[in-house]
Amino acid sequence: MSTVVEAAGGIVYRWRDGIEILAGGQDYPNLALENLELCVVHRPQYNDWSWPKGKLENNESHRHAAVREIGEETGLPIAISAYLGDIEYPLEDEGRSKVHRIDPRKPRKHVQYWIASIIDSEVAMNRRYAFGPINTDPNEVDNVEWMSPADARHKLTHPLDRGILDEFVRKVREGILRSRMFLLIRHGKAESRKVWGGTDADRPLTPLGSAAAFGLTREIACFGINRLVTSPWRRCIGTIQTFAWQTGLPVNLAEDLTEDAFADHPDSAWECIHHEMELTLRTGKTTAVCMHRPVIGGVFNHLRKICVRKSLAKRLPAKSPYMVTGHAVVFNIIDTDDGPQIIDIQKVSPIVY
Repeated sequence: MSTVVEAAGGIVYRWRDGIEILAGGQDYPNLALENLELCVVHRPQYNDWSWPKGKLENNESHRHAAVREIGEETGLPIAISAYLGDIEYPLEDEGRSKVHRIDPRKPRKHVQYWIASIIDSEVAMNRRYAFGPINTDPNEVDNVEWMSPADARHKLTHPLDRGILDEFVRKVREGILRSRMFLLIRHGKAESRKVWGGTDADRPLTPLGSAAAFGLTREIACFGINRLVTSPWRRCIGTIQTFAWQTGLPVNLAEDLTEDAFADHPDSAWECIHHEMELTLRTGKTTAVCMHRPVIGGVFNHLRKICVRKSLAKRLPAKSPYMVTGHAVVFNIIDTDDGPQIIDIQKVSPIVY
């Protein structure tokens, strides 16, 4: 079996003259694309132009590697948004302008890409303990240029990079750059009700659940979170508290997200989540909400109704357990006349080792 080198990166965008284009009716996609600048880097080792990317470190996810490598190659603090896709090519084609057929007997490279944008220094500073170090290497990249999508298409050396650009353009036309990030987290594995002698509200995380909660902090730090909301029950607070401690963010308690509140008034949980989504859209703050399995099932019933495509709705299971403990679901949401709508979904898993 041949070696597969795993790597990750992204298309980093910014608005020309710093003016964000959020509206424009039917002309919005073209207006947005005309006012975008994309980051392309030159690697002296290969003498090529590419999207910023790099290899995964030990015990690192593609998502985390994308943020770290972009930061190391460009010196920019960034957060990721929607997933763009992946490419794979023979390792010997690195830096070349032609692609050869993959020979399964020879080493090859597999790269996953996300959309990325620059975050302000305060958010970057707050997340540094949760995310980990980002150390720039001046030998990897000797030139960073910003250019229009059309110019980037001509500048890129590797043809498969242009395929990632095509997916980026498609998502821009869908409205992805008008979206905001919203995360739902299921608390880590808790002590069994059968063995726990206290109240259900006080049931704590198991050591494995605590490890998953700790591992999840590295993953959700990739999204530039700046607001935390949770059920006040101990297992939910225990899951999100590590991230709060590492970032210094306050934790907002929501009584409507407890299992008891959901059993008594199921619609209250959805009203709470709907309010938080509207707040995210109004303020631009990326929000993470931690809650329980039954509550997630009820909220998913409502979220499926606001997905713009059936294929998205199908990514939200209708049967228990809905989500694995200690995992998260990330939504890209947009504001419409009918309220928040979901245009993209990705699932996030912790790495525990």
